[in-house]
Amino acid sequence: MLSSDVVVVGAGMAGASVAAELSERLSVVVVEAAASGEEHSTGRSAAAFLPSYGGASVRALTRASHPLYEAMAAENGVPLLQPRPLLWLATDEPGEEAVSELTRTSPHLERLTSGQAHRLCPPLRADRVRSAALDRSAADVDVAGLHQTYFRMLRGRGATVLFNAPVRDIRRRGKGWSITAGEQVIHCAKVVNAAGAWADQVAGRADVPAIGIQPRRRTAFVSPTRYDGDISGLPLVVDACERWYVKPEAGLMLGSPADATEVSPGRPRPDELEIARALEAVDEATTLGLRSVQRAWAGLRNFVADHEPVVGAWSDHEGFYFLAGQGGYGIQMAPALARLAADIVAEGTPSRETADYGASAAGLRPDRLSVPL
Repeated sequence: MLSSDVVVVGAGMAGASVAAELSERLSVVVVEAAASGEEHSTGRSAAAFLPSYGGASVRALTRASHPLYEAMAAENGVPLLQPRPLLWLATDEPGEEAVSELTRTSPHLERLTSGQAHRLCPPLRADRVRSAALDRSAADVDVAGLHQTYFRMLRGRGATVLFNAPVRDIRRRGKGWSITAGEQVIHCAKVVNAAGAWADQVAGRADVPAIGIQPRRRTAFVSPTRYDGDISGLPLVVDACERWYVKPEAGLMLGSPADATEVSPGRPRPDELEIARALEAVDEATTLGLRSVQRAWAGLRNFVADHEPVVGAWSDHEGFYFLAGQGGYGIQMAPALARLAADIVAEGTPSRETADYGASAAGLRPDRLSVPL
């Protein structure tokens, strides 16, 4: 039998990051159903840091994460961000409207003409570009490096991590909890539910109301290109209506149809029809010549109704905290989101630092969602 101040359920990026931040103040046990923390959303990320992508809270937490990424990189001597501009592209009227909205919500974006966009990304078909906006603050993320940085922090601070330990039961025990994970029983004062697509299932085992997690499939693929030029320095190009995106990946092009089909928690399969649609759309907009798919996979993006993350406890279920609903933005905002969540779990309120991130702690609580049944 183990005991700790906090049990964190889930060892993906959300669980590892908040556990690492909490372990500086409290004793922590992390339980993970899988054999590693990279088997689901964390290991299937597009690995991009995009300050102009997502809702208001997501963008604020992403911006706040940049100096935290840099600080961790300096401490470990390994860069976690590599600059790669993001080019929002409009090829039709809905796209033009989307670019206008993006530049309204993210004033740091630069509006580009079709010629400027073509010079930045020569494979673009200039005659197809109706409007574009550039985010120079975007970057590639070393997702594995970030995840391992948090695990080094956990080990260095004496936290316990249990893999192959699915949560079987969570029961109130006085003012705390008794958790059965795998064959281990753990007593703790607080629970942090960072179980991704399984967050509602974990909550149900504790008789805590669900938050309405909606797992959505995101298909991705890598393809060789017939483009003759150097592709390594190309920007990440995203259709402004989020119907596809492409970026260089180890001599190939990584692409996605940006699908968001609601599915059950588990291991989704890539959608071949969606891949074909994306290849056609990329071919219409560029001269990359993507024809064959070398490898394809799918991951889960887990949303609640308003597409903003959920941090905190239901007002009548204190002691059981959610860190869930990060959607497709979990990696880019992980450092700041973890610090904010750790403050809420450990202290009940944001610190002066996290209060300045620009994301309302009250606005992230589960209570903003539908009243639980």
